Amino acid sequence: MATRNSIEPTLVRFARHLHARRGLAEATVHNYVSAIRRLAPVIGFEPTPKAVEQQIERMHKAGASYSHIVNTSIALEAYCAFCGRPIKLGRPQKPHHLVRGTLSEAEITLLIAAARTLRERTMIATLAYAGLRNKELCRLRIRDVDLGGQTLHVQATKTQKDRYTHISSTCVSLLAEYLRERGGQLGDLLFVCFRSGKPYSQQNLRKLVRTAAKRAGLKKRVYPHLLRHSLATNLLHRGAHLLAIKEQLGHAFVETTMIYVHSSPEHTQLQYRMYAPSYL
Repeated sequence: MATRNSIEPTLVRFARHLHARRGLAEATVHNYVSAIRRLAPVIGFEPTPKAVEQQIERMHKAGASYSHIVNTSIALEAYCAFCGRPIKLGRPQKPHHLVRGTLSEAEITLLIAAARTLRERTMIATLAYAGLRNKELCRLRIRDVDLGGQTLHVQATKTQKDRYTHISSTCVSLLAEYLRERGGQLGDLLFVCFRSGKPYSQQNLRKLVRTAAKRAGLKKRVYPHLLRHSLATNLLHRGAHLLAIKEQLGHAFVETTMIYVHSSPEHTQLQYRMYAPSYL
């Protein structure tokens, strides 16, 4: 039976293999190694096809999420190949969940107004106007802000590709005011904890947005990623092209962006009314 301590040398070699032979990013390697570390006590050092299949079967029966099953399957395939026992696992059909509870423009206005400090207001506005992921906002540096070009340089996270995302003139004005008050060097993180000077964490960001929503009197469950969904939905309602929304959000595939069309019957209805043929 593999134990946490006994498998660590193998996991070190596995990580080196993923970096050197597969060319995978650090975050991906970390996820694969963590998955195998968790599963090794059950499936063993060098899992047999039967042990792997039984593990996947247990996950299905336990009602594990689509992403958890897929990510675990990919990690297991990589590890089995590393062990010289390659295996190809199937993938469950991807569920198509609708995006619900997005915030209207008026609700986001209330949310920004509920911020108590310039920093809080700037953070919420940047999330709302740029549609950033939590980690992307927390990793922004002063040099990433282009006030003249009204863009933000977003460092690679989920898709492993840098991108530029646009912000409105209103957001630019807030950022300019914040930067004048903040000061600092170009390489400094844009948002840090004032008391400790440490990077602003995603946990702190979630707490900030939740507290501001409570002050604003919003009855919905509000969290940072909801502002990203809300930007996509509001852009769609204003007539933005789907490909423009895709680039703004940094989606790798337009199919990911299409979820906002499926989740917005109002948009489809408006388009139908505008372009429906006249038969009578």
